[in-house]
Parts: sequence; structure tokens; C-alpha cells
Amino acid sequence: MAVSHHEIKEQIRELIYNTCIHLDDYEWQKWHNNCADNFNYAIRAFSPEVQTDIKYHGGDKEYMESITNMLNKHNSDQSPLRRHCTVYRVDVAEDGKSATAISSLTVHQTQLDGVNSHVDAGTTSVFLVGRYNDTFVIDGKSIKFEDREVRLDTRRLDKGTHWPI
Repeated sequence: MAVSHHEIKEQIRELIYNTCIHLDDYEWQKWHNNCADNFNYAIRAFSPEVQTDIKYHGGDKEYMESITNMLNKHNSDQSPLRRHCTVYRVDVAEDGKSATAISSLTVHQTQLDGVNSHVDAGTTSVFLVGRYNDTFVIDGKSIKFEDREVRLDTRRLDKGTHWPI
């Protein structure tokens, strides 16, 4: 029995939301398992000052796997990030073999004791605001991320941040 476009849209929404949980919980392999072999990832923002896109971070699946495998060795801020995502729209291709989604994204960060000072410990602030622009490949048995662009409104990211958003 064929899966309807409505069911595919629901599965994609669930995949996006579950991916936020995996990223929040540093479950990198679960995130990678939901990515196609030709997956590409990028964090970008438009700079009105130089009138061009700025790429903060990104690469293919192999590169992203190597980066996340090295995260525990990076000297970076360990304050946890929490993603709040709302899927705005999911569009499934007529043939049902691909789809795109646009989601709103706000990421909050709670400061750990000793990161900046005891005064900031435990405070939560908005870390960044933007959108997920996702492309999916659908093979009948599974839906996988083919491309994820994190399109930021925020252009000033904190030092030492190496985490996938």
C-alpha cells in the first residue's frame, strides 16, 4: 500500500523534531543515521555589510561525522543548547521521492558555573534565531536528510562554538 503525501509530511515533521532532541542530547550518531550518504550541512547567514552570504560551518556527511567525533576534544563552551523548532511547511514532490521543509528555530543556552562567571551561572538566554531549510530523500522505506541549511538571523555566535545546530 502506498504511503500518502499527508503521511510522508507527518513522518518528516517527526524526523525534524526527533533530530532536535538528538542534537540537544549530543546523540550525534542518531542524527547521522538519519542522513543520506550524500548529505550536506551548512550554517549560513546573509551579511548586509558585505552584501553576501557567510558560511560559518558545514560539510558533507563524512566531514560532519569526523567533527562530532572530535567535539569532546575541543576546548569549547560546554553550556547546553536547547532547540525550539516549529515546522512551518513540508512540500512533497509529486513522485513522492523527495521533499523540502522550512522550520523556524530558536536555540537557548544555559550558562554553566565558571564559564563566564558565577554571576551568569544558570542563566538562560537566546543563543541564536533562524530557520532550518531541509531537503529529504524518500526511498519508500525511509526518509533521510539530504541537505540541511541552518539559515541564521543571528550573525554573532559565541567563541569556541563547534556544535551542529
